[in-house]
Amino acid sequence: MIHTILDTDLYKFTTSYAYIKLFPYALGTFSFKDRDETAYTDEFLRRLKEAVARLSEVTLTREELEYMTKHCRFLPGVYWEWLSSFRFRPDKIDISLDKDRHLSIEITDYLYKATLYEVPLLAIVSEIKNQVLGNVADMDDIICKLSEKVTLSNEHRLSFSEFGTRRRFSFDVQDKVIDCLKQTAHYCTGTSNCHFAMKYSLKTMGTHPHEWFMFHGAQFGYKHANYMALENWVNVYDGDLGIALSDTYTSGVFLTNLSRKQAKLFDGVRCDSGDEFEFTDKLVARYRELGIDSTTKTIVFSNALDFGKALDIQEHCRGKIRCAFGIGTNLTNDTGFKPSNIVMKLTQCKMNVNQEWRECVKLSDDKGKHIGSKEEVRACLYDLRLL
Repeated sequence: MIHTILDTDLYKFTTSYAYIKLFPYALGTFSFKDRDETAYTDEFLRRLKEAVARLSEVTLTREELEYMTKHCRFLPGVYWEWLSSFRFRPDKIDISLDKDRHLSIEITDYLYKATLYEVPLLAIVSEIKNQVLGNVADMDDIICKLSEKVTLSNEHRLSFSEFGTRRRFSFDVQDKVIDCLKQTAHYCTGTSNCHFAMKYSLKTMGTHPHEWFMFHGAQFGYKHANYMALENWVNVYDGDLGIALSDTYTSGVFLTNLSRKQAKLFDGVRCDSGDEFEFTDKLVARYRELGIDSTTKTIVFSNALDFGKALDIQEHCRGKIRCAFGIGTNLTNDTGFKPSNIVMKLTQCKMNVNQEWRECVKLSDDKGKHIGSKEEVRACLYDLRLL
């Protein structure tokens, strides 16, 4: 299921390095959430624990180290040297079923290590769930549907990247999908998955995740989280990886906080929740307020997209702002079976071992997707004057 440590999204490595450089003693806990509240079986739990135990065997090879050092100029060779010595610790992963058979997974460690567990664990859960349910992917059907999507992209010059690792049907399905994209999709700009980028000579795509902002919110206050998270990202990457995530504490708060310096420095923003059309208009207006030509900037849309919706968004953006799309589940789990609706988020953190744990929250633009206890979510809403 997970054959190499590179079988994950690029932003896990960029975020890991940012923690090492700025917050090397910070600790955090990542917690699993199934938004569908699936009831899992004992057989699923057994297989999951077996797969997690095998994670300790996953390594970064010398060939992979040399490839990533050459193709990721924004991450220093010393990071890949460290990663070659890193091993997943199954004993740090707490896995159980509660009385309603809902799945609980938690991993606690130094943040530069803990962040690396998220994507592999989600991919494993998704694949094992399909195995236990007896779901068998029809590759002919998958490739047939994929060819229709690629045709739309090619005809309309729709630029997109493959973002489908965490909720893929299986490793093999993702492999075959990316192989097909490499051969036929003229406007596929790359993949977030480092292993497949290396295998198929594609560009690796990604910047930073919600957890980076959630950590800053917990440590420095919600009012300052967006600004400080972006400032610290620049302190690490000096202008590289310049797509800013906009919706950790709602896009409205992000746009209000967006300074002229940051708006000029970052190449654009990523829209990962809410109404994409409304967000586009608000972002364009904000750029104009700041005296910036919005047509020089880019929005990367990544919220549960399919190609039809992406085409509608592209038309709405025409003449206003550049756009690109990160498409995940619709590429790697469009099999006729219901995909898993699962996430792992940073739920608590502390700057060092002596500090008390602080809860982490996320406010989504999508109704019902806030993450955190009711009390802390309410406190966050109050601090941001959203109540």
